[in-house]
Amino acid sequence: MNEREKPIQRIFWESEAQRWIAWARTPAHDAYWAYSPAFFEDIVPAPGQRSLEIGCGEGRVTRDLGRLGHHTFAVDAAPSLILAAKEADGGGRYVQGDGARLPFRDASFDLVVAYNSLMDMDDMARVVQEAARVLIPGGGFCISVTHPFADAGRFQARAADAAFVIDRDYLSGGAFDETFERAGLVMRFRSLMHPLQSYARALEDAGLLIERLREPAQRDDAVDSDPAERRWQRLPMFLFIKAVKRVHRR
Repeated sequence: MNEREKPIQRIFWESEAQRWIAWARTPAHDAYWAYSPAFFEDIVPAPGQRSLEIGCGEGRVTRDLGRLGHHTFAVDAAPSLILAAKEADGGGRYVQGDGARLPFRDASFDLVVAYNSLMDMDDMARVVQEAARVLIPGGGFCISVTHPFADAGRFQARAADAAFVIDRDYLSGGAFDETFERAGLVMRFRSLMHPLQSYARALEDAGLLIERLREPAQRDDAVDSDPAERRWQRLPMFLFIKAVKRVHRR
């Protein structure tokens, strides 16, 4: 295995697995609960034959897809997270595996979802290629990522009108590594920052066409509980994309 292929992010998420499980399953600690309803409503299509989540973590997105009627499969590289996902969803199909080498046949899913996982992959473009490979022609690839703009800078304070300062090289990308503490829980997030054009190019190279792009604002109910969240009604925290696999006609 050469230096490029070392599973750095995979090892990191296994090391953080227990802290992530606690964090992800406590609604007040994570933005998923405020943003995911818009993702499921505006980006994810109606259930089809088979849906796959790449980078499922402890399984909350796959569980929500199942509640919406999707026939779900899920893959994650961290064994502790796969175990937690299985324990929380006894009927689920969770597989430990590499998103860059999916253990599924070509054209075996009509929907692939990557919710806040592409920026956690060692080789994002290769994972996108794999998502395209397992999709049927016309199938959808639904993505949420931390907005590249948000990762390139930071608010200078928690005030609703705080200035946002870009203090990193946006176009070159790089690493994001910060630790957060909320109500007694601590979580370290380490990911790779990709500019928007890198995501777009990865989709283009994989034969996927962007059908829908959204930059959701923070919800009003989150603002009511924490006025500082009003900052995220001015700037996007996440980027949602729905892409479709090209149908080749003779």
